[in-house]
This record gives sequence, structure tokens and C-alpha cells, in this order.
Amino acid sequence: MSIPSANTVVVLDFETSGLSPNQGDRAIEIGAVRIKDGQISERFSALMNPGFHVSSFIEQYTGISNAMLKQAPPCGEVMADFVEFIGDDNLVAHNASFDKRFLDAEIERLSTRYRGQFACSLLLSRRLFPEAPDHKLGTLVQYHNLPNDGVFHRALADAEVTAHLWLALLRELECRYGIINPDFELLLTLGKKPKQVIPSFLEGYATRQ
Repeated sequence: MSIPSANTVVVLDFETSGLSPNQGDRAIEIGAVRIKDGQISERFSALMNPGFHVSSFIEQYTGISNAMLKQAPPCGEVMADFVEFIGDDNLVAHNASFDKRFLDAEIERLSTRYRGQFACSLLLSRRLFPEAPDHKLGTLVQYHNLPNDGVFHRALADAEVTAHLWLALLRELECRYGIINPDFELLLTLGKKPKQVIPSFLEGYATRQ
């Protein structure tokens, strides 16, 4: 069995009705980008009807109105299609614990599952780009001059930007440490390492590669 590469992942982002699925909040939009062999190859984007009205704050924050959601397919239908889209690939999100909570909550409602693991571009940015002013997605877009269309808090736009950030993280591993085509497990490990040991850990990894 081949070891999954960090160069092939699905990068995703949710817009939601609130902060916690444990409090009854639901996903209202999913955006995802597939990176295959280091290149963006496919996109997935859909609004989804949570079955209730969202607050005026969420409407203003996301630009997603209740009228738009009323016309959207139900969450379960969209999420079933999204699980097919994921396939066997691993997953990436910025502040992944948030998106994973909602993905897991929505998929628990279905008789299906996803097989990949989840990496967090926020945790990795803190470790590979410690000199950045902060590690919010908007700040990192400016700091790295990442391609973007100026839209934030819409799922596909944020997923696209996160995909470009992920590719910048992989370039950093190659340019600074000489690590080419790392496996996904390395990125998962990096996200859990204390920041101060990252340089020595990666230098040692590169000599063993």
C-alpha cells in the first residue's frame, strides 16, 4: 500500500449557522478544492439548507441569505455527494478542528464515512512561518501574496486560498529543508510538534529522506 502524499489532498471550508454542532448548529455551505500531485485539479461547492432560518448576523457575516438557503438542497444530500468527492484522499482545513467537528456531525447523520485524516494549515503555518504577524487566513494571504479574489467567509473562496497556503507550506519544506514530496504523515506530525523543535526535527528528517 502506497504512503499518502501531502501533494494530493482535499482542502475544505464550511460556512455554518453558528459555532457548535453540539448546540444544534449546521453547515450551510461547503467549498472544497482537490490538490492532485501539487496542482489544483477539481472544485466542489454547494449551499445546503439546514432546515431552519439562520440569524441576521450569519447572513451579514457570510453573505448567505435565508432566501438562498431556502432554494438549496438539504444538508444530507450535499454531504453524501461530498463524501463521494473526498474518496480516499486526506483532508486539510485552516483551523481544522472547527471544520472537522461539522464534517463529522453531518456525516454522523448519514450511513457513510470518510477514510482520510485531517491536517490543519493553521497549526502548520505557526510552525513553518513563525515570523508571520499572525496566522489568520486573511493575514497569511497578504503575508505570502497568495492568489485570491478578495472574497472571504464564503466556503469555496476560503478553500481556494487555503489550498494555495498548503502549497506554500510544501514549498517551504522543499526550499528551506530540501524535503520534496513529503508524505501526509509528516505534516500531521509537524502540527503536533513544539514550535522550538521544528528546525532540528526537519533537518534530521531531511538527512534520512
